[in-house]
Amino acid sequence: MVDVWTVTRRFGIAALLLASIIGCSCAPGAPGATTIPGSGGGAVGTCPMFPADSFWHADVSGLALHPDSAAWVSTIGASKRVHADFGSGLWDGGPIGIPWTSVKAGQPRVPVSFEYADESDPGPYPIPSDVPIEGGPNADGDRHALVVDTGDCHLYELYDARPSGAGWHAGSGAVWDLRSNALRPASWTSADAAGLAILPGLVRYEEVAAGRIDHPIRFTAPVTRRSFLWPARHQAGSTSSNSAPPMGAWFRLKSSVDPARFSGAARVVVEAMQRHGIILADNGSSWYISGAPDPRWDNDNLHDLDVLRGSDFEAVDTAPLMVSPDSGRIRS
Repeated sequence: MVDVWTVTRRFGIAALLLASIIGCSCAPGAPGATTIPGSGGGAVGTCPMFPADSFWHADVSGLALHPDSAAWVSTIGASKRVHADFGSGLWDGGPIGIPWTSVKAGQPRVPVSFEYADESDPGPYPIPSDVPIEGGPNADGDRHALVVDTGDCHLYELYDARPSGAGWHAGSGAVWDLRSNALRPASWTSADAAGLAILPGLVRYEEVAAGRIDHPIRFTAPVTRRSFLWPARHQAGSTSSNSAPPMGAWFRLKSSVDPARFSGAARVVVEAMQRHGIILADNGSSWYISGAPDPRWDNDNLHDLDVLRGSDFEAVDTAPLMVSPDSGRIRS
């Protein structure tokens, strides 16, 4: 779902279905991506969602608090409610959330030009002509397009993707080797303001139906600092104040929140936010957590998360996890 803040962002379930499933990608109409049993729904076909020792699978439940935790929570909004920025059906004519799709080996590659070419990975990209666009094909806003090529296990992500001739034009783009812990060059954007991949931070239906989200969740905040923390690589802040969180700031849901208060998908999300936390990846509404649209979401159940407030979160110090500032690998 696109919010009104998007004009200023760049540069500057029903009850659980099965304990384990084999299912399609959660992007409506996505071509045949499957999950691996026991993967928590995170993998796409035989492709991992980054290596097992990636920060994308870090358990932050035991990390110490960041010294700026209270200030950051206050700036984002201690009384602001959490909102699941994904669901079933349409909002403003488009799917609710950030859609994605997968393609098989041999998908034709097409040229892509970029507004921010100096920080984008050059094309061609295997983007199908009918790739799902965030907000729908006629949307304004971020217009993210995310594609996993299951032939070479690479993830292709575009920001502000628009058809152009025989290919696409985008604000920026990034290509990720899903079997590698390599990060973007320092200070480079990606298709997201923090310079991170988008897909691994989304709540996806199939992983929730499998009963476990094994990764931190992408979220947004209205005011960010002009800096970034590992594993982020880019900033889009509007202030130098230390009271504002930088891109890459990592929060977890406090252990005082009882997951038993929730059911279905909401409970799985709560458990993930306590174990893996949430990562600040873009400017936007306070405590909006990101996910992929799927007709199987129960929107009423997702709205149960609205009882959570910013005061239920705390920022953690992820420095002890880092092996190298240029790698997403974490210490065991």
